Amino acid sequence: MKNGFENPIYVTKPLLPELEKINSRLEKIWKTGMLTNMGEQHRELEEKLSQYLACENITLFNNGTIALMAGLKALDLKGEVITTPFTFPATVQALEWNGLKPVFCDIDPVSMTMDAGKIEDLINENTSAILGVHVFDNICDVRKIDEISKKYNLKIVYDAAHSFGSIYEGVPVWEFGDMSMFSFHATKLFNTIEGGCIISKDAGITERLELMKSFGRDKDGKVADWGINGKLNEFQAAMGIEVLKLVAGEKEKRIGLAKIYNAILGDIEGIRVVTEACRSRSCQYLVVEIDEEKFGKSRDMVFEALNSSNVFPRKYFHPLCSDTDWYRMDYSNKELKHAQSASERVLALPFYGGLSEENVEKICNIILNC
Repeated sequence: MKNGFENPIYVTKPLLPELEKINSRLEKIWKTGMLTNMGEQHRELEEKLSQYLACENITLFNNGTIALMAGLKALDLKGEVITTPFTFPATVQALEWNGLKPVFCDIDPVSMTMDAGKIEDLINENTSAILGVHVFDNICDVRKIDEISKKYNLKIVYDAAHSFGSIYEGVPVWEFGDMSMFSFHATKLFNTIEGGCIISKDAGITERLELMKSFGRDKDGKVADWGINGKLNEFQAAMGIEVLKLVAGEKEKRIGLAKIYNAILGDIEGIRVVTEACRSRSCQYLVVEIDEEKFGKSRDMVFEALNSSNVFPRKYFHPLCSDTDWYRMDYSNKELKHAQSASERVLALPFYGGLSEENVEKICNIILNC
């Protein structure tokens, strides 16, 4: 293409190990004849992730949504849970699967995480928990949320799907709240094709989750708790073991690309790079907010210009969860004005280690000249 790319450029690409490495692990799986049910590969991945994330109480799941559903169930929550509308639908769907009512809180316009200053006004006698989301790996106001939870005796769960391995103020992000869910989806920095985990500070909760993810059955086959099939299989685990070896190198490449995006777009009036410097973070996304009045072009106009050049960013998150048919009648744009604004202005740009610096510069030029 004259003014674009011959081959499509997507918002991300899965981090893939060398095929020979995976084949070697497949041979081990074939020798054991064990394809699932927490076999050799599963145990190895669990151990390596415990070391990498510096945690003890980790439970692996077949995907992040099931992990979050099970985590919420393990806390025996009832009634209402305060959360953000500016998130992937799975966050809210996990609440619904547990019979919990989401109560949407507007976001902070800078970090785009839930505005902790607005949480207390939403608490009532039916509130049982706060479900925060570290959006784009911008960490929630965890100190303020912790104060609120102690004041009102509420549980705190964090959807940390974007925050694998992130450190906040010198502390691993999973140390905040009662538990955190991490996603290992193919689009994430670290992937097991599909997968996820719950990290809890309570060993008792972890023991319960181990039962729950395998139909609630204990070692004797007795159904001892609520259950679901949430087991990460051996093929997923094998993939994760090899991908984990590549994460550090991938992060370094993304840090370099982020510097280029920031250098070209960071000082442009009407464009704000939303994602923070990612050396101590997951480097999951490179997100910009476009102010049509100041930049002269809307987010959707930039989106279309990139698409026309064979570049495919994503409108994370549009529409809001509160704009779905289930909730639209209960919430207005006035109540969630910052979330509504973000959903109309935010764009996740291509961001992965295999993207060349030259192509990043070209993407930026398409944006600036659209």
